[in-house]
Amino acid sequence: MQSTSYKLTEFFIIFILIPVSFAVQYPIWIKMCIGVFGFLYVLFVLLRIEKNKFKVAPNLSWKSFFKRTAIQLTGIAILTMVYMWFVDRPNLFVVILNKPLLWLVILFVYSVFSVYPQELIYRTFFFQRYRNLFKNEALFIIVNAALFSLAHIFFRNGLVMILTFVGGILFALTFKKTNSTLLVSIEHAIYGCWLFTVGMGEMLGFPS
Repeated sequence: MQSTSYKLTEFFIIFILIPVSFAVQYPIWIKMCIGVFGFLYVLFVLLRIEKNKFKVAPNLSWKSFFKRTAIQLTGIAILTMVYMWFVDRPNLFVVILNKPLLWLVILFVYSVFSVYPQELIYRTFFFQRYRNLFKNEALFIIVNAALFSLAHIFFRNGLVMILTFVGGILFALTFKKTNSTLLVSIEHAIYGCWLFTVGMGEMLGFPS
């Protein structure tokens, strides 16, 4: 059993120091090495220390999950379409209308190689490692969402920070309810793919 001080140091390095450092100018290859090493460390801890088996739980409530996700997606879709119509109309659905093949490729690459690793780190790892350090469940959820937002600070965009904070709240609540990396990854992918589809992908780092 690792000490609380060890976990707090780990917490600070992974979720504060590294994300903030990515907003600073230094060689991209160093950032990539740090990111890869950090992800491998997370996998090691999940597999060897937390004894995570990476199995899909047999009792997942898929119907309830998709119903709730569909309702939330409807709200997100309405708000984002209104935003794009009034703020950035030329880019509304620009990729899917003009580059449908690129749109499909990006949806796949993003969902598999970006969303799932993010959810392993910010939900699976974070919940298993630090949940017991917080006595207040609401505070734990807010901290998780705030750190997820901080992970996007390198975009230097206030709207991105707000969107990822709201997304972090939704994803944390889903993981709290289901304890499923698969379900929260699907939810994350759905919302992220929608933002790319509606035309907000450029500010989130999607190629267009």
